[in-house]
Amino acid sequence: MVADRIKQLRLSNNLTQADLAKKLNITRSSVNAWEMGISTPSTAYIVELAQLFHVSTDYLLGLSSHTSMDISHLTDKEIQLVYDLVEYFRSQH
Repeated sequence: MVADRIKQLRLSNNLTQADLAKKLNITRSSVNAWEMGISTPSTAYIVELAQLFHVSTDYLLGLSSHTSMDISHLTDKEIQLVYDLVEYFRSQH
């Protein structure tokens, strides 16, 4: 589960394994091992990954299927647009 989440988050942020490794100051082979499920990130890297990708550690660990987004930097108008967009997508199902 952790392996899939790391890969999905990396890809959705348009990062290569090398890009992610550089951001975390580790080797690309470490990122590859995480994504292949050969090894798991330490607690410190779980926290760092959660902060980097703006998700909860529970989400990364597969304990929650809910993602969250920090919208504190948005204006009131932008926040309303985000809510409107979410409601639009919900109504399409």
